[in-house]
Amino acid sequence: MEKMWAGRFSKTLDKQADDFNSSLRFDNRMYKQDITGSIVHAMMLGKQGIISEEEKAQIINGLGAIVKDIDEGNLTFANSDAEDIHMFVEAELTKRIGDAGKKLHTARSRNDQVALDLRLYLLNEAEEIGALLKELLGVIRDLAAAHRDDIMPGYTHLQRAQPVTFAHHVLAYAMMFLRDFDRLGDAARRMRISPIGCCALAGTTYDTDREFEAERLGFLGITLNSMDGVSDRDFCVELLNVFAILMMHLSRFCEEIILWSSWEFQFVELDDSFTTGSSIMPQKKNSDMAELIRGKTGRVYGDLIALLTTLKGLPLAYNKDMQEDKEAIFDAVDTVKQCLAVFAPMIATMKVRSDNMKKAAGEGFINATDLADYLTKKGVAFRTAYKTVGEIVAYCIENGKVLESLPLATYQQFDPMFAEDLFEEISLETCVKKRISAGGTGPESVQKQIDFITEFIND
Repeated sequence: MEKMWAGRFSKTLDKQADDFNSSLRFDNRMYKQDITGSIVHAMMLGKQGIISEEEKAQIINGLGAIVKDIDEGNLTFANSDAEDIHMFVEAELTKRIGDAGKKLHTARSRNDQVALDLRLYLLNEAEEIGALLKELLGVIRDLAAAHRDDIMPGYTHLQRAQPVTFAHHVLAYAMMFLRDFDRLGDAARRMRISPIGCCALAGTTYDTDREFEAERLGFLGITLNSMDGVSDRDFCVELLNVFAILMMHLSRFCEEIILWSSWEFQFVELDDSFTTGSSIMPQKKNSDMAELIRGKTGRVYGDLIALLTTLKGLPLAYNKDMQEDKEAIFDAVDTVKQCLAVFAPMIATMKVRSDNMKKAAGEGFINATDLADYLTKKGVAFRTAYKTVGEIVAYCIENGKVLESLPLATYQQFDPMFAEDLFEEISLETCVKKRISAGGTGPESVQKQIDFITEFIND
């Protein structure tokens, strides 16, 4: 295939350099967006009288036939020597309809064309990832509703701290994923600005209608500076940042699942369909899916840093370096979608070992704060109560006791304010139920969180 820029050159491009320069092997995934944008561009050219109505119809019909043939597998990218998806489509169109196909590129450049295609593609992918996030939120909501009253130890510094419910714990991740969904929407809104019509960098001498193209393609407006329109990749960086934060949240959740499913915790048991075994140790049941998601988080971080590094020293306007944006963002899109698709059913099918959680909650003095609050409500200064309870805990550890098993007479040796009602106050069930503050682990608060997630999903 003759290069579209062949007129300036006396030699053909070196084969190795041509392969190095080509992006068709990875940007062909944008063929639908490229053809959609080209159809609308042809409509605009026809409306403005830049091409004839007959030429417009030929172009639009030809492009429609091309996308149909690609969809049905009758036209493939294999063995094509086109430099990129844009030239593949244009060359195929010209082959089918003749000289009219050569007019499609009037009043545009590949610089604004690729910026358009990439925005359209990523808007579609952002919508799909948003749908996957909603599915995940539904799974977490159902998990929380099924275990609303199941008590487990809450941790700080990975040390048992205070009693919480399993529902409250997993709903913390739901709040993270809600923020991810919100960030995804913000990124998509800023992405929904059309660069088509910026041409190479300076605009065009033709009387075009950029607003017409933007509206027909579902954009909110047009880029106001043509140099910025072709050189901007902020939308890629911003989306990669959203993905990196989302993956960080998935990774943190996976880390807890890996810990919880270990023999030392046994808080959850992952379903056989989401675990693997060992080639040498027959007893093993490994949480490989969770570990892989945790590992792939670093991969998405790498995609973000790679693109930031690529862009950091580029002068205006377009530079070939910017071709490197696609493999990074495509890889991150694929990785995030794959991880979400595996993670949601993995936690939906895992068995929650409420008995082991409750047992662990009863062994770590996690009701000590409530014991201090008990004294405080009887008029003892909190710092004095704190010190007294610390001494009681030390006594229990030394004598192999827990707070619930310590006799009242022993309590009263530390402070005469202790009475029989302290045992009700420090039961784990009471500790959880009395956490009545908004956002806390109390049953009413947890139910409000569940209802909030439900309302969001159904919105």
